[in-house]
Amino acid sequence: MENHPQAVLHLMCGKAGSGKSTLANRLSLQPQTLLIVEDSWLATLYEQQMAGLQDYVRYSARLRQALSEHIVQLLHHGLSVVLDFPMNTPDRRLWARQLADAAGVGHCLHFLDVSDVQCKSRIKLRNEQGDHPFVLSEETFDLLTHYFVSPSEEERLTVVRYGDQA
Repeated sequence: MENHPQAVLHLMCGKAGSGKSTLANRLSLQPQTLLIVEDSWLATLYEQQMAGLQDYVRYSARLRQALSEHIVQLLHHGLSVVLDFPMNTPDRRLWARQLADAAGVGHCLHFLDVSDVQCKSRIKLRNEQGDHPFVLSEETFDLLTHYFVSPSEEERLTVVRYGDQA
């Protein structure tokens, strides 16, 4: 049952440096839209404990668990939500789709299909500018990319795909 057909859960999918946060910020400028940024929450809550990928996995799961009901309530009350969380695996996308389903609203997975070369170039620039909560090495990018899974039709998602110009 749809409570607020106008409310949408916007999801970001793409490798590190693909432009997810930039797009999420643009989408959040729409009226009645709230942006929730995983990196900001993790940096505020767990920065001192985040030493590697395993720490990220653990604390990200904890954050998703803590925010799930809150996100459903925001959607249920008619606010669109932009989740600037990397929806880069089927299990993360399933979690997000279940939030939209629980709230009775639609979802849109914004898939930024950007080349590794372009992503690495953007990460290098982002690291130099120092305006991101976390510095990402090329080695960490390669490790994260190993776990990246593009969305598939079997996931039954509404997908908007963007290329290297994203």
